[in-house]
Amino acid sequence: MLCTQPCIRYRSCPNSKQLTANRGLIKVYNEDNTCRAVEVPSDITARDICQLFVLKNHCIDDHSWTLFEHISHLGIERTIEDHESVMEVLSGWGMDTDCRLYFRKNYAKYEFFRKPLDFFPDHMVSISSETNGMVDHSQLIQTFLNSSTCPEIHGHLHAKEQSRKSWKKFYFVLRRSGLYFSNKGTSKEPRHLQFIADFSDSDVYTVLSAKKRHGAPTDYGFCVKSTKGSSGRDMKLLCADDEQTRTCWITAMRLLKYGMELYQNFIQPHQKQKASPMRSISENSLVAMDFSGQKSRVIENPSEAMSVAVEEGLSWRRKSCHRLSGHGSPSTSHSSLLNMALHLGQPWFHSKLSREEAQRIITQQGLIDGMFILRDSQSNPKTFVLSLCHMQKIKHFQIIPVDDDGELFYSLDDDQTRFTDLIQLVEFYQLNRGVLPCKLKHHCARIAL
Repeated sequence: MLCTQPCIRYRSCPNSKQLTANRGLIKVYNEDNTCRAVEVPSDITARDICQLFVLKNHCIDDHSWTLFEHISHLGIERTIEDHESVMEVLSGWGMDTDCRLYFRKNYAKYEFFRKPLDFFPDHMVSISSETNGMVDHSQLIQTFLNSSTCPEIHGHLHAKEQSRKSWKKFYFVLRRSGLYFSNKGTSKEPRHLQFIADFSDSDVYTVLSAKKRHGAPTDYGFCVKSTKGSSGRDMKLLCADDEQTRTCWITAMRLLKYGMELYQNFIQPHQKQKASPMRSISENSLVAMDFSGQKSRVIENPSEAMSVAVEEGLSWRRKSCHRLSGHGSPSTSHSSLLNMALHLGQPWFHSKLSREEAQRIITQQGLIDGMFILRDSQSNPKTFVLSLCHMQKIKHFQIIPVDDDGELFYSLDDDQTRFTDLIQLVEFYQLNRGVLPCKLKHHCARIAL
């Protein structure tokens, strides 16, 4: 029987630029800048590429894996939408430009469908200048998706003046017809609005290191750039005063450009799960069992299954300590050594990571509540730091080791709550908020391609 599926072959990535898009060969980069060259059919989409690498690397497909377009010489990048043709994106790159595809997580990709209030502040949104009415947030996303209506996004932004190094603050208005700025205060009269760009042949990008590279007032830069070519001549550089404002503008521009296609991207994985609930044999064959009695039984209560799993994990640690001690009772020193090393293999632990690098990684993978990294402290080598995102801001919490008669514990609330190791600490705060502003939800993941 002949196979009708497109053939995809993996190759180790050479240093030279021999692999080019015109032969159906693309290079995909990881966060550590290692890459994999892949031969693909010409109609492959960003979602197809992500699925390919998810399967190859045995990742959990939680629909957050994303393909990014990164234009190094301009210092900008954007999410390539799941339905976009990857070869079409590559066709807009110049031959001598340093443009790359990156594969990494983006938990915030469709979060605005779940929590529109977090993305669209009241003071930035209205229905239209004609109705003079405020948006009903329960219908906000629907008005974006409806081709005959559109919320109006408005507010102040800094704009870089053409052929100059200076930035100037203007009042901007985003409508379905395009992006405008007012040349007279906050006036929205047609005679005062000057057209900047539409999105039929433009994309919106995040500007990386806007202050350093472009002299922007803040680092919350973004830009609108034509899809035709990768030069910066036609790039409209903008800058917001805070992350929430930048996120609002970028999200609104994505919705205006793609509309219902974004919603289809969002619901498609969930529809597949409903249509085919048996996603994999191994996944659905795992059930919680109780073997403590004379007869085994399936644990159907999720809460009971969770408590059994936690207790089993703690029991495993106690047995490991016992084995390491080499005699009848667990050795305190060996137990402490084991507890100190248990976290090293966990995907949420990033060893020698600076505060700035932690913030960069969390920002890249999505500023949604519960995104976190646990890392070594740079200022105090014997402590650890939990970097956590809440309300699109990243906060850092110090985890201090506590020595109690030679036994080591960990605490981040001034010794009010103790944990035998960092795994136990993370598991606790995944289930309980405690002193944190929110529960731990998503850890920042790095994989080798």
